[in-house]
Amino acid sequence: MSPTMDLSTAAWRKSSYSGSQTDCVEVARASGLVAVRDSKRPDDVALVFSVEEWACFLREVGK
Repeated sequence: MSPTMDLSTAAWRKSSYSGSQTDCVEVARASGLVAVRDSKRPDDVALVFSVEEWACFLREVGK
């Protein structure tokens, strides 16, 4: 079963590395889950991960 979360009131944020760019990835965290979406398409489906999955992803990307 994939994790789900109510994103209607999510506080989305983008990386400080994005600067003034408007086309970027946004992340929201709530209830032990992390959601990721495309800022150009905020109404499309977001990818939802557990905190552990997200931490693993960030570790691998940082290598």
